[in-house]
Amino acid sequence: MTAVTADPAVAADSGLTADPGLVREWPAPFVLDVPLTLSVHRRGGGDPAYRTDAAGAVWRTSLTPYGPGTLRVSVGSRRAVVTGRAWGPGAGWLLDTLPAQLGFHDDRAGFAARHPVIGELALRFEGLRVGRTGRAFEALVPAVLEQKVVGREAHRGWRYLLLKYGEPAPGPAPAGMRVIPPPRAWARIPSWDWHRAGVEGVRARTILNAAAVAARLEDALDLAPAEADRRLRSLPGIGVWTSAEIRQRAMGDPDAVSVGDYHLPSVVGWTLARRKTDDAGMLELLAPYAGHRYRVTRLIELGGSGPPRRGPRMPVRDYRSI
Repeated sequence: MTAVTADPAVAADSGLTADPGLVREWPAPFVLDVPLTLSVHRRGGGDPAYRTDAAGAVWRTSLTPYGPGTLRVSVGSRRAVVTGRAWGPGAGWLLDTLPAQLGFHDDRAGFAARHPVIGELALRFEGLRVGRTGRAFEALVPAVLEQKVVGREAHRGWRYLLLKYGEPAPGPAPAGMRVIPPPRAWARIPSWDWHRAGVEGVRARTILNAAAVAARLEDALDLAPAEADRRLRSLPGIGVWTSAEIRQRAMGDPDAVSVGDYHLPSVVGWTLARRKTDDAGMLELLAPYAGHRYRVTRLIELGGSGPPRRGPRMPVRDYRSI
C-alpha cells in the first residue's frame, strides 16, 4: 500500500494537527464535485458512516481488506487538487483507492444527451462522477435494509445497528461515527436487536446469508457487470433492485438501473416524457442511454422533476411496536 505521511503545514490548515493521519493529494484530471460524487453513500442525515464537516469536507468510514479506516476528502483553494486524509489500519488502502472512489475509472465514452433536459442536467452537475468503493458487503447491508420500506425507516435501522455494533471510527472523526461491523459480527446480533432496529426476519436473514459468503461477494467485483449481477442475485433475498444498488456503489457500474424502485419510474417518466411510467416504460425511455442508464437516473434524481403528488406518502412502519 502506498500513502505519504502528512505534511504538517497542510494539517495545520485543516485543523488536524493533533492526529493528521496519512495524506494524499490527487490532482483530478477532470471537473469533479467531491461532495456530490460521494453523496450516494450517505444513508440519511444521521448516518454514522458518513459526515460533512463545517469546512465542506466529506468523512467516510470503511471496513477495508486491511481493517477499519476513516477517510476525509476535501478540495482546497486549488480546485483541481483533492486531499485525502485517512486513519486506522485501512488508511493506506483508502488513499490508494481514492481516485477510484471519485470516478477515475468512470468512462463516459458513448454518453450523449438524447433529451434536452439531460443535457441541461449534465451541465448543471458537471462534476458528478460514478465512483466505486470496492466494498460489496458494505454496499449490500444498507441496500437490503432499504428493500420495500421508506428511506427514513431503513436509515433508522442502519443507524441503530452501526451505533450499537460498529467500531468507533479511527482518528479524529466527528463524534458518533462508526465503521460497519465485519461480516462475522452480524451473525451475533440477537433477534431482539434486529427487532429494535425495525428489521423483520426476511431482511435480517438476507444480510446473514450474505455475511456467510462475504468473501465471494467481494470477488464478484472483479467480474464483468452481468456476471457480478448473476452472482449477487444467486443469494436469497437479493433481486434486481438490490443488485443494482450494490453495483452502482461498489463497482461504479454506470448502467446499473434500480428496476423495482418505488419512485424512480415515475420520476424518470415525468422528466423525460412528462408522463408517469412503470419499470417497463422507464427502461424504454432509458434505452437510448444503454451503457449509462444509471448515470442518467442519477442526474434525474438530483435535478429532475417528478409528477404531482395525488396520494399519501408511504407510511413509516415501526416493527418495534409489534
